Amino acid sequence: MKSLKSSLHRSYLFIILVMVIPTVYAVAVYRIHSRRYDTIISNTGRANDINNVARNAIPTELWDIVSGKKKFFQGKQYFLLDEIERGIEEMEKKTETANGKTKLLVAKRTCLTLKNHISELGIQIEKGSTVRKNEEELEEIRSIAALLSDILQEYIIIEIEEAAKTNEAIKTTSIRLSLIQIAIVALVVVFSVRRFLSTFAAIKKPIAEMESLSTKIAGGDLSARLSPPEIEELTTLGKNLNTMAERISALIAENIEEQKNLQKAEMKLLQSQITPHFLYNTFDTIIWLAESSQTSDVVKVTRAFSEFLRISLSRGHEWITVENEVSHISNYLTIQKIRYESILNYEIDVPEELLGFKMLKLTLQPLVENAIYHGIKNKRGRGHIKVKASFFDETKTRMLFCVEDDGAGFSKERLEAINEELKKESAENVQETYGLYNVNKRLLLYYDEKAALKIESESGKGARISFSVPCIKKEMD
Repeated sequence: MKSLKSSLHRSYLFIILVMVIPTVYAVAVYRIHSRRYDTIISNTGRANDINNVARNAIPTELWDIVSGKKKFFQGKQYFLLDEIERGIEEMEKKTETANGKTKLLVAKRTCLTLKNHISELGIQIEKGSTVRKNEEELEEIRSIAALLSDILQEYIIIEIEEAAKTNEAIKTTSIRLSLIQIAIVALVVVFSVRRFLSTFAAIKKPIAEMESLSTKIAGGDLSARLSPPEIEELTTLGKNLNTMAERISALIAENIEEQKNLQKAEMKLLQSQITPHFLYNTFDTIIWLAESSQTSDVVKVTRAFSEFLRISLSRGHEWITVENEVSHISNYLTIQKIRYESILNYEIDVPEELLGFKMLKLTLQPLVENAIYHGIKNKRGRGHIKVKASFFDETKTRMLFCVEDDGAGFSKERLEAINEELKKESAENVQETYGLYNVNKRLLLYYDEKAALKIESESGKGARISFSVPCIKKEMD
């Protein structure tokens, strides 16, 4: 007759082996998907970097050449092109999807076309071509650079979609793992019951506790833990059960954090696209004022623009004071007021008691920009914009921000369409309301559902966009 110790020893080895299988499976799958995520994030970040080079850096560099600030051979245009080509080659090596590789191939061809046109511009300048002809060639280069940027944006979308597919694969794997776990638990329970009937009564209590723990884990209670068994032979099994629960819980938490980081990366990508046209227009305004010898206005616009950029960057911080946010839109409106003197008036009304609270940066400026370009510029005569803030209610726990204009407003149908666009999970098909979508998405991500944008408008009578956020003294996690 076999001893109790020998019988239990064989039983424990069997149970431990079975319990380790899902853990090993989960770890292996997590590593595979983690590497895939890292590759996608790396490609997306690289594409965004070279996208900025194509859309902004190259046209700016060539404008300095065309405007006479530097010679063609002194420019960094070819260095920037090499940077784009290297970036595309690196992404080609890492990209796995056929669509992604196709987009990169098109991007390489577009980059070659861009290089040819830049060379053509250099030849024109060397031959002493007219400024008008050089500017026409520069506009063609800007168009090609914009096309290259659009292709890279499409590539980024493809990579994000691939990330979504990877996420679905993780969900499917989790379901499979749960089914395997349920099957294992059932097997362990049956095995334990049979051993219980054939072994000493003293092990009845620890075996029952292990059965209870496995049932809780199968039911989704990963916080459940097993107390150390009173019998020495059961110690190893108890520890492994607890380790399994902790590991599964850790894998789930890591997956959730990965998704949050992916969303925040997407939001930062969207945020970086807020004001490119505004930058070009501001530089044009400064040039126009300088050419008109309006020195005081040049200083005023330059100072406002410098402060605007300083607050926009904020040393990489996502949170700034209400005072800085108000200063940010004040500088923005100062610049726009000089540019649209004949059609724009504005008013900012923010109580002093709100200025010290923290808020997510760059939330008001896109709303003001929307009011100018979709409201004031689409009406006849002078328009008025009012930015105001107040406590949301008597509890003084939330702040209410409103941007109002008396511009063209939205029709009922257009307003419904805008509200539907704001509900979309992805900005892929969002066009005219891109700024509003970006602000709304960031508010929902960093605050809660109460912070969502509220749009009120009537055709021909202007629009009112508002949102409320908590009153906080320090940055939120």
